[in-house]
Amino acid sequence: MLVDKSKLLNECVKLQNKQLDNAKAAMQDLQQQANEYGQPRDRYDSFRTQLLRKRDLFAEQLQNAIDGIDILRRIEPEIKSKKVEFGSVVITDKLNMFISIGIGKFECEGQLFFAVSTKVPVYNTIKGLAKGDTYVLNGREFKILDVY
Repeated sequence: MLVDKSKLLNECVKLQNKQLDNAKAAMQDLQQQANEYGQPRDRYDSFRTQLLRKRDLFAEQLQNAIDGIDILRRIEPEIKSKKVEFGSVVITDKLNMFISIGIGKFECEGQLFFAVSTKVPVYNTIKGLAKGDTYVLNGREFKILDVY
């Protein structure tokens, strides 16, 4: 049974929003800790600096989540692809992929999918292939059963 592309898209947006919320909460927590700690006690006191460095790492994760959501918004779920391209759902004999952003493995309607970015080698291997085509990745052969 084919999973509706709009449901896959909604699940990916939900996962990105969760990542966004987690990064935002961690940033706020670290900023609050740094504020409560106050200024460094002396020039060798690096605790506050470490907190702010961690906050900045979460800020980067937050920005990546925002960018991911922006990329997902470019997908038009009503468009059905005949070949593998950005926004395609690819069903193979071994796994299911949603060509969007690199989220990894997730479940939608009881089926496992891999959200795959267009920037990874697997995409370059399958780009432009269609239903019935086969490809080899890491020594394993895959047959594309459907693309939509």
